[in-house]
Amino acid sequence: MEDTFILIKPDGIQRSMVGRIIQRLEEKGLQLRAVKMEQLDESMVKKLYPHLKNKEFFPRLVNFMVATPVLAMVWRGEGAVLATRKLLGSTDPQKAETGTIRGDMALAVGANLVHCSDAPENAAREIELFFSPGELCNYEKSTNIWLREEPWQ
Repeated sequence: MEDTFILIKPDGIQRSMVGRIIQRLEEKGLQLRAVKMEQLDESMVKKLYPHLKNKEFFPRLVNFMVATPVLAMVWRGEGAVLATRKLLGSTDPQKAETGTIRGDMALAVGANLVHCSDAPENAAREIELFFSPGELCNYEKSTNIWLREEPWQ
């Protein structure tokens, strides 16, 4: 099992997409481990996007990310990082496939509803930015048996 980090961005909050996004993650079979709504500041945006700090668009990104609270979540599942990236679709909604969250619900690169971890190492780093170990819930989901390749084992 693997954990990944998902953040519903300000446009997802403002457009009332929280429930629909969470529903799609649950329908995939992922297990919610933690969730919290948080108001970001510039320092936290820099920590979340260290690879973008020197880009010309970064000040606009900061303004966007601090405009409204965001919803930070930790999800668990087999290959959760890759599974969520596929479910969310391309960061450019115009290139995202129909059936993905961004392909179905987003319109622009800058307002693409969600951030997700791109690798297990980044997932661990991003989870640690938003959650203490005590905030991550561990529980056995009774439906997990039906998500295995061979549920009869």
